[in-house]
Amino acid sequence: MESMDMKEIESAVEGILFAAGEPIQTDRICTAMDLDRATVEAVLQKLMDYYAYERRGIRLVRMEDSWQLCSSPDYADVIRRAFEIRKPAKLSQPALEVLTIIAYYQPTTRAYVDQIRGVDSAYTIGLLLERRLIEECGRLQVPGRPHLYRTTREFLRAFHLSSLDELPEMPDLGGEGQMRLSEDGRVVDPEDAAAARADVPEQAEEAPEE
Repeated sequence: MESMDMKEIESAVEGILFAAGEPIQTDRICTAMDLDRATVEAVLQKLMDYYAYERRGIRLVRMEDSWQLCSSPDYADVIRRAFEIRKPAKLSQPALEVLTIIAYYQPTTRAYVDQIRGVDSAYTIGLLLERRLIEECGRLQVPGRPHLYRTTREFLRAFHLSSLDELPEMPDLGGEGQMRLSEDGRVVDPEDAAAARADVPEQAEEAPEE
């Protein structure tokens, strides 16, 4: 769009993001604006930095190669009050354990998750599917063809990640030195999590949450 100056381009991209109401891929914005990828990414980055620096009520969030406008977490409580939204329940420690295993070893099966945890994880996987933090992504080509699971864009957004590359290294999920996701969505070292970590039942999965 040669007739548009940079300010107009920024405004047009902002309008596209607002109208989308969901994550929109960079290439889709490039096509709509008839602009090269470098220009569009520069505009998106500038908008993201602007909202954060000015502490606006909205944020621009990047999730791999997609972008989405969302409300600022700084004003989550007042937004919930305005729309009478019930605060979502925090994930239990077992749910965070299952999510951590899938995040680092995806795509993976429930049997592999069970093997690492030493308990049946069927209920927790169902819970994570309902919350759209994980999704099915095919079947393993072995007898029984078990489902494979991976994390979703909603997972990236919930844990404030642009991509899975931002996850720190986790050398061994089955050992004592494993790292875990805390209730506020951060990956923490075992020393930091030890005091707050709930005991995991050895015989069966946790009871459904209220």
